[in-house]
Amino acid sequence: MTQEEKTQIESRIVDVLKTVYDPEIPIDIYELGMIYKIDVQDDGSVDIDMTFTAPNCPAADFILEDVRTKVESVEGISSANINLVFEPVWDQSMMSEEARIELGF
Repeated sequence: MTQEEKTQIESRIVDVLKTVYDPEIPIDIYELGMIYKIDVQDDGSVDIDMTFTAPNCPAADFILEDVRTKVESVEGISSANINLVFEPVWDQSMMSEEARIELGF
């Protein structure tokens, strides 16, 4: 897989991640800054490092499964490995400008 193909797939992954929401926050997880890494491999697998706004998020299982299902539906992806990480700890500075405005920060 060429670097250009990987970049195109990563762009499509970002598009589907923007359709995943924490049920308690009306902003998608990508704009919230919860996605730390997207690494598309030559074999079509992808490794994603993500976090939650709080370690004890009650919707964690739902969100992780939503991410996995949507990422695996992207053309060119054979499998998705979603790694839940808490380093660095998420804070409001990780949100996009759009998310900050939407939430009134």
